[in-house]
Amino acid sequence: MNKLQENKDLDEEWVELILQAKQIGLTIEELRIFLNQYSRS
Repeated sequence: MNKLQENKDLDEEWVELILQAKQIGLTIEELRIFLNQYSRS
C-alpha cells in the first residue's frame, strides 16, 4: 500500500470516528478533549 492510500484509509477512519461521536451527542470540543486525554497515556 502506498503512502497516499494509507493516508486515505486513515482519513476515512477519522471521519467515521467523528461521525460516530456526533451520533452519540459529543461536541467537537468533547471529542478533542477525549482524544487529548488518551493520546498522552
